[in-house]
Amino acid sequence: MTQLQCINSNQAVELLENGATIVDIRDPQSFAQGRIKGAFNLSNENIHAFLNEADMDKPLLVCCYHGISSQSAGQFLIEQGFDEVYSINNGFEGWRVEQPDHCES
Repeated sequence: MTQLQCINSNQAVELLENGATIVDIRDPQSFAQGRIKGAFNLSNENIHAFLNEADMDKPLLVCCYHGISSQSAGQFLIEQGFDEVYSINNGFEGWRVEQPDHCES
């Protein structure tokens, strides 16, 4: 079984540059105010559509506020069939400080 891995923002940038998918599980309002470039806002309302369309063989990065909720969400996504899932340490709060060039609003 695949195991969730926690990674730092530099490792996440490298994965993104190599074609990884990124999902952000924060609420839509927070996501609209700022997010990682290319992130998809994943919620209970769109999870089924995402799972039907996602390439489960590509690495998947999961982002939340502080890097805690993304771990349980990542584990859930592994259970749905993703092969390679990563939680981003420190979440978006850390990302916006560490990787400001990789943010958008």
